[in-house]
Amino acid sequence: MKRVFISDCEGPITKNDNALETTCHFVPDGDRIFTTISQYDDVLADVLKRPSYRAGDTVKLVLPFLKAYGVTDHKMREFAAHHMRLITNANEMLAHIRGIAPAFIVSTSYEHYIEALCRTVKFPFEDTYCTRFSLDEYRMSDEEKADLKRIACEIASMPNLDVCSVTAMTKEDLTEKDMETVRRLDEFFGNEVGRMETGRIYSEVKTIGGREKAEAVIDIAAKTDADLSETMYVGDSITDEEAFKLVRQKGGLTVSFNGNQYAVRNAEVAVMSSDATVTAAIANVFIRFGKEETLRFVQNWERRTLQETKADKDLVSRLLTIYPTRLPKAQIVGAKNVETLVRESTIYRKRIRGRAVGGLG
Repeated sequence: MKRVFISDCEGPITKNDNALETTCHFVPDGDRIFTTISQYDDVLADVLKRPSYRAGDTVKLVLPFLKAYGVTDHKMREFAAHHMRLITNANEMLAHIRGIAPAFIVSTSYEHYIEALCRTVKFPFEDTYCTRFSLDEYRMSDEEKADLKRIACEIASMPNLDVCSVTAMTKEDLTEKDMETVRRLDEFFGNEVGRMETGRIYSEVKTIGGREKAEAVIDIAAKTDADLSETMYVGDSITDEEAFKLVRQKGGLTVSFNGNQYAVRNAEVAVMSSDATVTAAIANVFIRFGKEETLRFVQNWERRTLQETKADKDLVSRLLTIYPTRLPKAQIVGAKNVETLVRESTIYRKRIRGRAVGGLG
């Protein structure tokens, strides 16, 4: 039986949020601007459930602001290459899995960043799905630059949207102040920026967000002639939710790696680890023996029992060496423990990736 491994990039493989970090580096108050737009993204996708909106479009919404502050494709590539932060042993994890099964990366990240990652870990770029575009192709007048800088300043001054990173929310949870912020951002992106020449970015750039990640999974299954029931998908955020639901519905295995609430609630296995060897071990069992044996492997996630499982002995030995006293958490997600795992994983995620990155949807 042919089995396939698919992983998100930022979270399971790297500690970066490249779009956030790029915005912070090149745009004044970029952290506030990106965080506000990311919260807006969460509200539209998960709370208001706006049909025309795609989870992960934050990476597209910030592009005109990057352009206004002089960012080029070359600058994006250089920044990505010089600020890459891998999860420990991510390189070894990918190499191990590629040695035993087809492996793919499906990411909302910019292609500039994914190209840099592929060079770093020697992963074939053609086996990746990401948000592809050339910023250099878009022209911007001085008037547009001035308008975009004005809008950026206003977004930076907006209050944070009260979006809880742990509790599932509904429209009724949003305050009037939140809704006023949403309406103002709708005006910016739907009218002011949308009508600019650079606003073509919003219609022309295809973000590999929630629905697109699910489509990528289907495309990978067709390319590899593999059944979705034999697919393992690793993710960590709201953009992985649709892919998780698809793979899980078809009988494949879904794994949250240092995930937020969206990932943990839709995963069958929740992992909290600073080292990617855990992913390699779980993937090894899945590829060699299938889903049921993998779930048994996770159920026996204790030092004294791991060596008695069917897992690769070298990987188990490596895990026990990396964690000589206490293993990282790997646990099956169920109705009784999901809220606890959401809270624990949210806290751990911020510890590993930093509060700014870890707090994003």
